[in-house]
Amino acid sequence: MKKLPHPDPISGASYSAVELAPANDHVVMMDQRRLPTDERYEELETVQAVVDAIADMVVRGAPAIGISAAYGMVLASHEIRGDYVKGMIEAGKLLKAARPTAVNLAWAVDKMIDEAKSHASLKAGERMERMAEAARQIHREDVAANHEMGRLGAARIEDGATILTHCNAGALATGGYGTALGVIRAAHEAGKKIKVLADETRPYLQGSRLTAWELHQDGIDVELITDASAASFFGRDEVAMAVVGSDRIEANGDVANKIGTYGVACLAKAHGKPFYVAAPWSTVDEACADGPSIPIEQRNAREVTHVGDAQLAPTGVTVRNPAFDVTPAELVTAIFTERGVIEPVGPDAVRRLSPNE
Repeated sequence: MKKLPHPDPISGASYSAVELAPANDHVVMMDQRRLPTDERYEELETVQAVVDAIADMVVRGAPAIGISAAYGMVLASHEIRGDYVKGMIEAGKLLKAARPTAVNLAWAVDKMIDEAKSHASLKAGERMERMAEAARQIHREDVAANHEMGRLGAARIEDGATILTHCNAGALATGGYGTALGVIRAAHEAGKKIKVLADETRPYLQGSRLTAWELHQDGIDVELITDASAASFFGRDEVAMAVVGSDRIEANGDVANKIGTYGVACLAKAHGKPFYVAAPWSTVDEACADGPSIPIEQRNAREVTHVGDAQLAPTGVTVRNPAFDVTPAELVTAIFTERGVIEPVGPDAVRRLSPNE
């Protein structure tokens, strides 16, 4: 199915990572594993189906995972029989366990559990309506946040700049528009002639399959490069800056993102180039002090040993496949959030923008 099966997507685009159906009875989710050749949408009718889709990376990207979890909680509210609040808490545990590193998932689930507690005395249909509105509000706020951080980040991009990005932090990773790609889109919409070098981002190739696809759809000048060639482009002074997203930002400004991001940050530092991060405030985990405290998800070895059915490594070889790495705060030039810019990156700047201060 090529066309987005939703009459009024909150993403504001012709494609969307995830949407809740108007009747609130199923979740519409693009199967991102099939891109770039097949734009297909799945219709998920149970919270377990949403859990499986998150774990299997049908949907990925911290904000999009959070929104998906919120919509999964809507489906859970329809399924529960018996103790409503207890059932919602149990559904939330299932969703949180699907992918532990992206803090947005737990943040969204906790918001939805709070909403469930506030209307537990209502009838089943009214509960579902309240849950659906709360989840759609999370989605709408994410899109608005992306536009604001895009505006802030675009101000740092000079006309004619070549920008390197790693993984996918675009509309497919968020509610719409994107974080890192939101910065790039905002610069493009402002009329700046920019060029993007997109790392392929092994082992799951989100850069080649998703980032290149998104930017090509929007008519933004993009070239796909191998991860191993990024150093060469920095060395030839072909990169003006790096802009990436994040799955978790710690209280001290350390940044967890797709494996390989730390290497890009080291290259930017070595060559005197800015390294920027764009992420919504829901990605900031003020309860986690620093990078070493972040749980790092370990992915299946097959993502490294195979491409489709083609085997690339000897049978039985040991594989380490962490999904994320941590970039220390001192390597990050600035972090763009909808609450403002964290700069210089460190605990003081994080606290200054915190809604808890």
